[in-house]
Amino acid sequence: MPRFENSVFVDAPVGRVFSITNDISRWPTYFDEYKHATVLRITCSGSFTELVFELNNGVTTWRSWRLLNNSSHVVIAERLDPLFPFVFMHLRWNYVEEAGGTRMTWIQDFELDKAFGMPLEKVLENMQNHTRRNQINIKKFIEQLPG
Repeated sequence: MPRFENSVFVDAPVGRVFSITNDISRWPTYFDEYKHATVLRITCSGSFTELVFELNNGVTTWRSWRLLNNSSHVVIAERLDPLFPFVFMHLRWNYVEEAGGTRMTWIQDFELDKAFGMPLEKVLENMQNHTRRNQINIKKFIEQLPG
């Protein structure tokens, strides 16, 4: 099972980073690959928030699920449907207060569908580059916000 992990330090409080990066409806503003993001359902229970949402990259639309632990600043997520080009895609986002800011770590575990024509090495390279670019973009966005 392929896995990769990327971290970035954001010069902002953990609660702020957590809140901004989990505002799905604003993802097209933060991340260059999303053209549309629609939250379909929000369920809150204690310190947990469950989201079901739809993303579109201009070519494909898919639904995802996300569970936010608002007290420990941990998110688990998975792609729901359609899964292709994956058999599964599981994500974990961790936010840790560190040196006056936040260490944001994204972990992705997945398996490619055998019918997908791109070699795993190329997919990993593309996903790594894409994740790093997104983390840098969101870091810049958050750090440029006032107060």
